[in-house]
Amino acid sequence: MTSKRILDFLATERPEGPCLVVDLDIVRRNYQRLTKAFPATGIYYAVKANPAPQILKLLASLGCSFDTASVPEIEMALAAGATPDRISYGNTIKKERDIARAHTLGVSLFAVDCTEEVEKIARQAPGARVFCRVLTDGKGAEWPLSRKFGCDTEMAITVLEQAHGLGLDACGLSFHVGSQQCDLKAWDTAVGDARKVFAALGEKNINLSLLNLGGGFPARYLKDVPSTLAYAEAIQNALTRHFGNRLPATIIEPGRGMVGNAGVIKTEVVLIARKSDDDKTRWVYLDIGKFGGLAETMDEAIRYPIRTPRDGTATAPCVIAGPTCDSADVLYEKTPYPLPLSLEIGDALLIEATGAYTSTYASVAFNGFAPLPTYIVGREGNAARAA
Repeated sequence: MTSKRILDFLATERPEGPCLVVDLDIVRRNYQRLTKAFPATGIYYAVKANPAPQILKLLASLGCSFDTASVPEIEMALAAGATPDRISYGNTIKKERDIARAHTLGVSLFAVDCTEEVEKIARQAPGARVFCRVLTDGKGAEWPLSRKFGCDTEMAITVLEQAHGLGLDACGLSFHVGSQQCDLKAWDTAVGDARKVFAALGEKNINLSLLNLGGGFPARYLKDVPSTLAYAEAIQNALTRHFGNRLPATIIEPGRGMVGNAGVIKTEVVLIARKSDDDKTRWVYLDIGKFGGLAETMDEAIRYPIRTPRDGTATAPCVIAGPTCDSADVLYEKTPYPLPLSLEIGDALLIEATGAYTSTYASVAFNGFAPLPTYIVGREGNAARAA
């Protein structure tokens, strides 16, 4: 549901064009919910989900750490008040000069998934701590993250052996079970695989101490999702089952679960049309689409809740598309989306739970459309526009 604070902002300010509005008070509550559910686990916010300065500053003030994917994200976290020891360079694909820059800035925790990346870190960040990402199948996730990142467990052993031999601190492992992961059992297999690597390296006198449990914690879209506490209990059970009483230090990397439900996109109906006189399916064109920030509608993976001023009246399925001159800019067609029959051109719609992976996915100026502006409301936001 859209917060009253966001609704009041839209009614008062009436921003022109599509925009994202984020309520910082919801971000605060999400962080507090995570720390309560995971009291012994480090919380590393995935900056890529939404790097608005106000969000980063709030989280830094609350003691949150940060998972970063680039030097600019590292610099954003530092500017927000985080110290280098609270920053992980979690991208396994890094230029050597970026590793050097991160090391100069004081960052000492790096992700790897191959020996070539280990060699770069050994040259540019001697003595740094490294954790190796292992593959997962992503089953149960609405936005899987398999294949591109990570290696199998046998290779992980080799990678961390090499890191140790090159003078790095081979401190642990990481995995990611897929974004918007709704299966509570997803972590069990990954934790079990990690335990085997811990044991194999322990036999070689390389004692791992850290397990990065990744992200995957969902936002609520059209379907109910398990509670944060349910995830915490499932993960704790997996850790206990595989590691017994010798639990490693753990961290998690929430992104969507931290900011997804805190944001709403305001959009406008530009056109309603049909493709033939006997076409029963309306095409509803909005002033935002895949290239304006809704990239996660690719393959209709994420189905956002959409509110209209005519809710409560009769609906019918329709195709929803964006405004650009690109045939790929269609949001929902395979599974048409029910919208009111009374919907009219010019109606303002609210696309809910869009606080994560929207503003940063927006193109710079495809077809001349400006990037998606972000407004921050809440006690810390004071209705400010994000930089």
